[in-house]
Amino acid sequence: MAVGQVIRFDGTRGYGFIAPEHGGEDVFLHVNDLLIPESSVRSGLAVEFEVEDGDRGLKASRVRLAQTLGQAGQAMVSRPRMPVASEGAAGGPSSEENQETMCDVLGSAEYTREVTELLLASAPELTGRQIVEIRAQLVQSGRRHGWVED
Repeated sequence: MAVGQVIRFDGTRGYGFIAPEHGGEDVFLHVNDLLIPESSVRSGLAVEFEVEDGDRGLKASRVRLAQTLGQAGQAMVSRPRMPVASEGAAGGPSSEENQETMCDVLGSAEYTREVTELLLASAPELTGRQIVEIRAQLVQSGRRHGWVED
């Protein structure tokens, strides 16, 4: 099993490339070889995969999120994750004291790309200026909450 990072992925065309952690030639990635949801694949994502010889070079198969061992010896996804306290219906702590869930921490560029895609898909009538203003506020809010890092 090899480990690497997705360096680019085109969801429309269904393919991209992985840079192996150990160096060497980039490995071709096709959507049919994913063991994770296609929507989760983006540049910078750490993945584990099998390497095969394809018709045009190296090809990844059985692609999944990279795992590392935590301090307790439990497998953890290698992406940074931050605990987020759950809230009950009234906005206060939930009935289960100190209940926490995990969320992805994104770089500001990746977060901005995702926000842009969501805004364009859900409100295509927004102007470019409106999108820029909304993104700036969302990035600022994300930084305050620890969801976005630089």
